[in-house]
Amino acid sequence: MDMKTPLSLALVFVSVFAVYCFDHALSTTVTYDHRALVIDGKRRVLQSGSIHYPRSTPEVWPELIWKSKEGGLDVIETYVFWNYHEPVRGEYYFEGRFDLVKFVRTVQEAGLMVHLRIGPYACAEWNFGGFPLWLHFIPGIQFRTTNDLFKKEMLRFLAKIVGLMKEEKLFASQGGPIILAQVENEYELVEWAYGVAGELYVNWAAEAAISLNTTVPWVMCRQEDAPDPIINTCNGFYCDQFTPNSPSKPKMWTENYSGWFKSFGYPIPHRPVEDLAFAVARFFEMGGTFHNYYMYFGGTNFGRTAGGPLVATSYDYDAPIDEYGFIRQPKWGHLRDLHLAIKHCEEYLIRSDPTHQQLGHNLEAHIYYKSSNKCAAFLANYDSELDANVTFNGNLYFLPAWSVSILPDCKNVIFNTAKVVSQRILAHTTTANKLILSATSWSWYVEKPGVWGNNSFTESRLLEQINTTKDTSDYLWYTTSINIMPGQSKEVFLLIESLGHAALIFVNKKLVAFGYGNHDDASFSINEKISLVEGNNTLDIMSMMVGLQNFGPWFDVQGAGIFSVVLIDPWNNKYDVSAEEWTYQVGLEGEYLGLDKVIHANSSVWIKGSVPPINKTLIWYKVSFLTPQGNGPLALNLTSMGKGQAWVNGQSIGRYWPAYLSPSEGCTENCDYRGEYDSTKCQKNCGQPAQTLYHVPRSWVHPGQNLLVLHEELGGDPTKISVLTRTGQEICSFVSEDDPQPADFWILNMGFGSRSPEARLTCEQGWHITSINFASFGSPQGNCGAFSVGTCHANILPMVQKACIGEEQCSVPVSTANLGDPCPGVLKTLAIEAMCSD
Repeated sequence: MDMKTPLSLALVFVSVFAVYCFDHALSTTVTYDHRALVIDGKRRVLQSGSIHYPRSTPEVWPELIWKSKEGGLDVIETYVFWNYHEPVRGEYYFEGRFDLVKFVRTVQEAGLMVHLRIGPYACAEWNFGGFPLWLHFIPGIQFRTTNDLFKKEMLRFLAKIVGLMKEEKLFASQGGPIILAQVENEYELVEWAYGVAGELYVNWAAEAAISLNTTVPWVMCRQEDAPDPIINTCNGFYCDQFTPNSPSKPKMWTENYSGWFKSFGYPIPHRPVEDLAFAVARFFEMGGTFHNYYMYFGGTNFGRTAGGPLVATSYDYDAPIDEYGFIRQPKWGHLRDLHLAIKHCEEYLIRSDPTHQQLGHNLEAHIYYKSSNKCAAFLANYDSELDANVTFNGNLYFLPAWSVSILPDCKNVIFNTAKVVSQRILAHTTTANKLILSATSWSWYVEKPGVWGNNSFTESRLLEQINTTKDTSDYLWYTTSINIMPGQSKEVFLLIESLGHAALIFVNKKLVAFGYGNHDDASFSINEKISLVEGNNTLDIMSMMVGLQNFGPWFDVQGAGIFSVVLIDPWNNKYDVSAEEWTYQVGLEGEYLGLDKVIHANSSVWIKGSVPPINKTLIWYKVSFLTPQGNGPLALNLTSMGKGQAWVNGQSIGRYWPAYLSPSEGCTENCDYRGEYDSTKCQKNCGQPAQTLYHVPRSWVHPGQNLLVLHEELGGDPTKISVLTRTGQEICSFVSEDDPQPADFWILNMGFGSRSPEARLTCEQGWHITSINFASFGSPQGNCGAFSVGTCHANILPMVQKACIGEEQCSVPVSTANLGDPCPGVLKTLAIEAMCSD
């Protein structure tokens, strides 16, 4: 007889009840007024975060969404990616990473809501901005304007997605989680380029969206002229000063950039959490009620999904959840505390507009009244340098520069944006299993420069690359011959100009030059002295794309590839080769042979040997590797490689380019969060590659042997590649006696009671605290990872070890009653360093 425990019976009941509720969900009405979104008749204060379903895998969606919910989010926001849902006109794809219905249902199962940004223009640093390239080849079409051909296709896709969501009963009125939909995206930034046609297009897009009857509100982000009833929303690093275009619309923020995206050849952007929290608090202080992080989890641009030009494969975005799905501290924890503090004010925020009170120069308060004697307040110091003491309601408060304090009862501060008390993680002390790939197990295949197949073709001019390849490959060969007559100079300068993005130049099958652009200007020139021989010489140019343009007016007609080839002799005579006969080959022979596919792993074209050739251009490498133990994601360390693409078990992990170093200047060791932020303010890794580690989802590998294939374009050493998996990390807490108590201690109408601040330590799910490396209460010195005992010190190591070792999380009250008093009359701090491990 199977005897079930009360707990197991309870879990069965909960599971059955959840399924019943999912199948018999109650309809929800979503409207809005001037203060907020109104859900079932009640105004709501909502925190949202962007997670793009194809930038991760279905296996980890539940964990990402759970961590988002634990972080205090109510809503998940995602774009819909037309080019991968309709790769061929009329043929739809909603499987694997692109299973939109499954993603929305996963959000619903976690108890969160969805903002579906259908667009269908996404931007999002995504290839071609999310538009399918076949759209570009419809004769007479013009994107994002009053072009009838475009409007017909756009409306058809909008209707397809809305119809799918209705069919699956995913809108709120059907009992689903979707409470908002978006049409178009940041069109205001380019509307000027389309003139009157742009204005007409905005009105048409609004009418088209409303006609689909989603039963939930539609928004247009960054669209000041969005017509009623479409809500215009704000995107940017700060939106506290934003005002909707109608007094009947709520103040909404659809993109608050948690960081910025990475580009090959650029430093790594970082946005301090103090500034991010300041921006969020200011927004709610000044009337906002819906806010979204772009991104809350950024993820990875697998395959050739990265937009362009030169957007990196990592889309980490310095988000609260990192590219691999790990919580990024202190960003995640500090924002979680902020969200909780704002939630404590919700009943006040939804009942009134804020009352402003000036407290001094760059100092102000905004008060929300529930009744004449009940209120919540935000105290702001928006000076970028000077701290201040302010008097509010007869009490004195200290406000650090560039900070907001939140008072849910107009009296007690439960959160200040500049005081980070959540734990920190030392990234450089993260422990990992590391597997070096054996040099004796490699196979390789060398591409020959130039035309390789009978599907090549000839034209008497230089062709634009995108229209030629139709984005079926990153690569296009341009091949011609140069005839040197007797008496002509054999030493000439070769001047090549390209619209982008990179090119390898071969003369008589030997590499002579490599040129490339950057994200802000993909065009480039190559001016190289070359030596020719008498008679015929071959010129082969491998032109390479690194992501199709995704932003800007008329971005859909921006070109790429070679547009001018000129020879200049020592006497400055110019010979324009551009109009000569050129032979073209789309793609690489290795692509044609399918060398990236598992079914061709044993093809006879692969060469096997004890040592693979290194530092060779246009070469394919293949190796088998064992999966490191554990359940977490993997990373390939490709520091030793140049530029190319990589596949694991036939799945593309994206483009790599560690040979492209960022400028050596422009980074700051300790960035001052105070003052307005932009994407270049707090940069890291100057003089280094933008990316060296490349994400391999755990679900893409299996026990035993796995296949790694690389196509290397420039030259590298594959024998130095390693496979990593994270197995632990060092975490720290640094909390003083005068820091605010945790916001979850606050009880409405009761306050904090007699509770103290707490030092809290939490490991990733499944990991436990295995050691305490430092613990001191008094005046500890230094920073996380380099703490030392100060002049005032209580040895509390045994106490902390007893409370924390073996636990997934632990907390230590910061008070002399709990920790002793090594130096009476002195403000004391608790510092702890701990190691988490799986």
